[in-house]
Amino acid sequence: MSDELLTSAEMGEADRLTIAAGPIDGIGLMRRAGEAVAGEVLRRYPSAMHVHVLCGPGNNGGDGYVVARILAGSGVATTIWASGAPRPQSDAALAAAECPIASRPLSVFEAEPGSIVVDALYGAGLSKPLSGDAARAVGVATALHLPVVAVDLPSGVSGDSGRVLGVAFAAAATVTFARKKPGHLLLPGRERCGDIVLADIGIGDDIIARLQPRAVDNRPAHWLRDFPVPAVDAHKYKRGHVGVFSGGPSATGAARLSALAAARSGAGAVTVLSPGNAMTVNAGHLTSIMLSKTDDVADIREFVGERRPSAFVLGPGFGVGDKTRTFGLALLACGQAQDAAAQVDGLVFDADAITAFREAPEILFEAARRPNAPALVMTPHEGEFSRLFPDIADDNVSSKLDKARAAAARANAVIVYKGADTVIAAPDGRAAINSNGAAWLATAGSGDVLSGITAGLLAQAMPPFEAACAAVWIHADAGSRFGPGLIAEDLPLALVPVLRELVEARPKVPVG
Repeated sequence: MSDELLTSAEMGEADRLTIAAGPIDGIGLMRRAGEAVAGEVLRRYPSAMHVHVLCGPGNNGGDGYVVARILAGSGVATTIWASGAPRPQSDAALAAAECPIASRPLSVFEAEPGSIVVDALYGAGLSKPLSGDAARAVGVATALHLPVVAVDLPSGVSGDSGRVLGVAFAAAATVTFARKKPGHLLLPGRERCGDIVLADIGIGDDIIARLQPRAVDNRPAHWLRDFPVPAVDAHKYKRGHVGVFSGGPSATGAARLSALAAARSGAGAVTVLSPGNAMTVNAGHLTSIMLSKTDDVADIREFVGERRPSAFVLGPGFGVGDKTRTFGLALLACGQAQDAAAQVDGLVFDADAITAFREAPEILFEAARRPNAPALVMTPHEGEFSRLFPDIADDNVSSKLDKARAAAARANAVIVYKGADTVIAAPDGRAAINSNGAAWLATAGSGDVLSGITAGLLAQAMPPFEAACAAVWIHADAGSRFGPGLIAEDLPLALVPVLRELVEARPKVPVG
């Protein structure tokens, strides 16, 4: 499996451990990296007349010297532009010594239209904004619309956060090594990487395993073994029962979207829990989804005791206020029932259920930390995240990945920090970055569907972190397949082919 994500520090440690284990040494790794980049340049641009290789003074630049040597040896006109000499006796200095091309100063970099640029300036380890000659080089390449192949990561993009530090190259392709870095998947860095090529340079899976990375690219291989498939003797309640709370008469649609998504995702029974004054509105739109009047906490307790729901969704269209907070805290207490059969296993709080606690978030977090509290999944978008975790959101140093992890630990909840680069984080530090996001999902009601999918998987006993990761991936894949014209009402039915393929793949896909 090669979906683990490595920080810049972890990647450096992977290099060190590989070299220590032998037989490959530092210059050997550098040669392999340069060979991979040169091969990609030749594959993509077989008719390239001139390639400009921009080399920094560190290991990224050393990779560039290898690239230039191979391209020149293949008959490609190649010019090296160096921002500084490599440190004496370093691997980069060895690579430069092996390269027969004399370098020119980056300060006078110029290129002609139609040429290719290999960016080997700084890579993933950059920690400060590009400036001076490097920033000027970005401007030259950008003004001429030159194709750029980046080594490891486009210079100017942080490997750990995906932030653009000042200015950055916009690459047509980025060749990285051993494993991707968070900056390849987090925005805006992901947009600067172009096609990402993962090259094997001899850093083994055993080395990666020793690092124990805690973040992954969210793909089915990480959760497919836990994906629910009904047993032969399954009945509807054995497949899980989801309760979805509805808003008042003029705000019922979000709950119905969520309920239908929970049913499509495999929950055997789904009930919309409606205030009495919205029963008629909801009844006019529901067929396979059940309906129950729920006006107060006593109604919730009665429903839990009689109908044995496995999971709930609270928030979509529900409204913000005391009632929302009261219902949320009551649900978090449902895991403490003396009757084990009446305990609730999982909760999904979205939209209004998140915003309702913005003035007193610790009340929510304390309830979620109590022994036997149901597993809590919260699905905030940027604004909702800022309301519940204002200090974390305002941290301009931490990445979105760091922020999601900090929020998950504080709230004792799985956090689905939504966006085009959705991050899913668990309280124990595990995290996943979703990379199959679809712009078509930017439509009203889409988040309500995501909440329903998550609850449907929770109701079928999928572990909370895995359920959230699966829901995000499935939701995005369905949106991508549907494409232009998508509205939220389309999504529940669009889930069907995605779910079918996952069910068919589950026994066959090797999982770690």
